[in-house]
Amino acid sequence: MEKRIQSASLVLDASLGHCFVDGLEHRDENAIYNCLRAYAAIDNTTGAEDIFRTTVVSPLIERIIPHSSSQVGSGPLGDELEGDYQLIMECIEKECKFLLEISSSANSGLHVFDFLANSILKEVLLAIQKGKPGALSPGRPTEFLKNYKSSLVFLAHLEGYCASRSAVSKFRSEAVYSEFMKQWNLGVYSSLRFQEIAGALDSALMVTALTPVQKSHAKHEDSLELTLQQSITLLESLRSCWREEVLVISCSDKFLRLSLQLLSRYSTWLSSGLGARRMGRTGSNLGSEWAISAVPEDFIYVMHDINRLVTELGGDYLQSVLEVLSSCPSEVLDLVKQSILHGGKSLKDVLPQIMSTMTESVVEKSVEDLRQLKGITTTYRMTNKPLPVRHSPYVSGILRPLQAFLDGEQATTYLTREARHELIQSVTEAITNRYYELASDTVNLARKTESSLLRIRHNAQRRTGTSSDVSDNNVSDTDKICMQLFLDVQEYGRNLASLGVKAANISAYRSLWQCVAPPDRQNEINV
Repeated sequence: MEKRIQSASLVLDASLGHCFVDGLEHRDENAIYNCLRAYAAIDNTTGAEDIFRTTVVSPLIERIIPHSSSQVGSGPLGDELEGDYQLIMECIEKECKFLLEISSSANSGLHVFDFLANSILKEVLLAIQKGKPGALSPGRPTEFLKNYKSSLVFLAHLEGYCASRSAVSKFRSEAVYSEFMKQWNLGVYSSLRFQEIAGALDSALMVTALTPVQKSHAKHEDSLELTLQQSITLLESLRSCWREEVLVISCSDKFLRLSLQLLSRYSTWLSSGLGARRMGRTGSNLGSEWAISAVPEDFIYVMHDINRLVTELGGDYLQSVLEVLSSCPSEVLDLVKQSILHGGKSLKDVLPQIMSTMTESVVEKSVEDLRQLKGITTTYRMTNKPLPVRHSPYVSGILRPLQAFLDGEQATTYLTREARHELIQSVTEAITNRYYELASDTVNLARKTESSLLRIRHNAQRRTGTSSDVSDNNVSDTDKICMQLFLDVQEYGRNLASLGVKAANISAYRSLWQCVAPPDRQNEINV
């Protein structure tokens, strides 16, 4: 009995198949409709879908994408799918639409068929796998993404033939749809893009020196642009994450993470370099050599670029990212905005370290002249010079490194007014602190030395019973030293004023003044 049933089923399938093929060839709507009703009644929708695929769809697709890859042009252009999809869509409109309309007609009971997925999409997938397997390879990211996006457009076109949302959902739930989407290995594509984008930044940051970019524009235009190749590479890498020819919207969370990692990498590069310079480490960390070998003026470039990047991150860059992700919920956009602004803040947090580095460098140069102060003691101890009436030559050189730094091309072009003011304040305060330390040590040593000499002289007089020929009214060497320092401090105060700094506002200068000023000048600072 079972064999008779199987035999009858085979005869029925064959007869129904012949009728369906004949109906397709002649586009006999009634015959096709009745055949489909019969297929649905015997629960053999797959049979109808396969016949339509092999009879109508397969010959059409194979003319566009031959199954033999030797018949398809080799190379990136040969693997391009956009043109093929366009031809396929035209064929569907001409050769397949009639059946799709019959199967999707209202109240026909033929909604159980899915010719879009199981006939058309299935054949297209087979043709790509056999004829253009390179189109599915993420090894060429640019071509891969173009083909992937063309495929999404093609799928959207197919969905346009669905008569309802439920039909679209059914189309997307088909196994062949999932299989088609699995062909596009977005994970590998993302990894390759990450290596490409992050690798470019890593290469730029591994050089042993900062790389200023040659500009051909006017100075006022230069100040609006990035000055270092490292910074330019960072901005290009950040923008690459969101370019249309790179970004996959479904992977936008990964590209956001990459953007934040790029910012973190750049911030770490800056911080580690500045830390290595401060600790005086040479060759301790790869990527830190740039800061150790940099001259003070180089850090103006770094400061300028950070300010420019922070402005860009909170402005045009942020807006472009939010525009790309405009289809996302507002809660997601808020998180994206906060994360990017936080990345900008991590850059801004490096600015105090850069200011400190510039300050230390300028101060060290100034201290070289300031150390000449120690020679004052020798001058008045070893000679019989009279009470001084003018300042020492070294004073004019104390602030010269700062003035030269401020007058340099980098500072006049790229240093903002606020940064200039902050640098002047921090440098002059640091120099004045060092000045006070040296002057205080010099005065204290002079007084101790004078006290010791007086004790020795008095002891000698007591032993010999003689008296000193030196009048108590004579000016001592310590008085001369203090007067010389006082004249120097006055001149230093005038030099501070020429930089726009009021000496009396610096606490170390007030201490310095009280340390060397005559008793009648202690309470009023007047330079």
